[in-house]
Amino acid sequence: MPKGLIPENVLEDILSKTDIVEIVSGYIPVKKAGRNLKALCPFHHEKTPSFMVSGERQIYHCFGCGAGGNVFNFLMQYERMDFPEAVEFLARKAGVALPERQPQDTKTANLITQLFSLNEQAASFYQDALNSTGGLSAKLYLAKRGLKEETIKTFKLGAAPDRWDALVNTLRNKGTGISVIEKSGLVCPRESGGFYDRFRNRLIFPIFDIKSRVMGFGARVLDNTLPKYINSPESPVYSKGKNLYGLNFSKDAIREQDCAVIVEGYLDFIIPFQEGFRNIAASLGTALTSDQARLLKRYTRNVIMLYDADKAGEIATLRSLDIFIEEDMDVRVVSLSEGLDPDLFVRKYGINNLRLKINQAQDLFDYKLAVLKSRYNPEETNGKVMICSQMLETISKFKNAVSRSEYVRKLSEALSVKEEALLSELKKTKTDKVYMPVQETGLKKQADINPTEGLLIKLMLEESDVIQKIKDHLEPADFQDERACRIVSLMFDLVSQGKSVEPNLLASRIGEEDAMKVICESAFMPEILPEQKEKVVADCIQRLKNEKFRLRRQRLHDEIKSAQYSGDTEKLNRLLEEFHLLIKKR
Repeated sequence: MPKGLIPENVLEDILSKTDIVEIVSGYIPVKKAGRNLKALCPFHHEKTPSFMVSGERQIYHCFGCGAGGNVFNFLMQYERMDFPEAVEFLARKAGVALPERQPQDTKTANLITQLFSLNEQAASFYQDALNSTGGLSAKLYLAKRGLKEETIKTFKLGAAPDRWDALVNTLRNKGTGISVIEKSGLVCPRESGGFYDRFRNRLIFPIFDIKSRVMGFGARVLDNTLPKYINSPESPVYSKGKNLYGLNFSKDAIREQDCAVIVEGYLDFIIPFQEGFRNIAASLGTALTSDQARLLKRYTRNVIMLYDADKAGEIATLRSLDIFIEEDMDVRVVSLSEGLDPDLFVRKYGINNLRLKINQAQDLFDYKLAVLKSRYNPEETNGKVMICSQMLETISKFKNAVSRSEYVRKLSEALSVKEEALLSELKKTKTDKVYMPVQETGLKKQADINPTEGLLIKLMLEESDVIQKIKDHLEPADFQDERACRIVSLMFDLVSQGKSVEPNLLASRIGEEDAMKVICESAFMPEILPEQKEKVVADCIQRLKNEKFRLRRQRLHDEIKSAQYSGDTEKLNRLLEEFHLLIKKR
């Protein structure tokens, strides 16, 4: 259910029946700090608590990283929910009925619910099969690979019987329609009519989404036949390129350690995880996609690639490097000895040696350069051209100009090529996104709110009378910060409609994340004594008026100089008259 389709009165009802203190304290330990609560921020690493929660205003704000909002925003940030999911979660908790979905939405939602339920039934079927007589070979294989019983249960590993119709008959006997079973990808149609099980005589790995729901399956042979692995096809609940295996188990560790180690296969994930290495996820056997990188970026911006050291592994890693760079993530690489994957390495050398390897991860520049030098002869002109060309492709994807310049310098030194030549070639690289200049508005969004404007927003949030007084003396455009302008404009509109201007409700209505953070930052500004509020408001209003006058005078001054320089007498006279009127009014 998109945000715009949820009526404001429903959102207000949910917020009025929800206590942000109860929700936040259910996730992180909080301590009393005056009228508020304080905690170590769950969204960035810190040693001194700077995360504040206000039960009175029903908002939170971190003075370290700037995170802030109401209870919806907290769930969206902490649980990585989207807005409708956060609303549905809190609506259930508060006992608030949400509007009925549109018929098409209901049909789609019902299918998705059915498919997840069907996958859970299939996972249970495969688990039971693993523990039956027919699952003995799969059991022995898992034991040989070093998996413990507890691990097998945690990851719901199973076995597909060596029969064509074991699963399809079981599901149909439970009353499930064949059309839904077919949509799940668990069965395939026969040319002669009817259906057969997709997975047969294989070890089964359920694939979970971020909410730990089974969305698909991976299946491995128990002998040397090919293909070694087959996976569920794309379905309404499963998309290989948008998910990472094991992330539902490891997301908290990744967030806590602010780093994710990416491996390639199921067992490459499971074996290290079993041995206590928890900040890890697997790419489901394919080169990483932008969607997977963005999913990972919810939890960390630091990634270490740990792929096989064979040619296929090198290619997969090189492709992934550029994707992470485009997503503005920091990426390093670990190369294992050829013939060793993470699973085998841990079983042969132990988890501590794997940690040691990971701690020695290479910078992406050094890794890619070493790979390219092994493919092309850097002593030959053609080889040098090929290496530079491919290195510049990666360098061009860095958004930071300093990073690009530094890597060009390193490449110049490594290959004895003049920097000027590399920079010239870099400009030819098709990198429209990279070479766009940094937008001024982008910098402005990250700037701190002007103290005077922030103080007025704080006082307006506390007393509706202050809003009316400010409305009598100022326009939203008198606030120089674009975010403050939007916030004040919304407050004026709400007051004129007789609606509430409480911080948690305002945070929901404002929409834009940067403006919402300003609301929270302003609300947590130091308290003003009641007897001082009137004078503070008057002083702040006067400061904004003075600043408006100063900016207008400066603009006119600049335009007058420009008119004088260009010899435009008519424009000059008009501007001088406007300038004198401004001074006179002052």
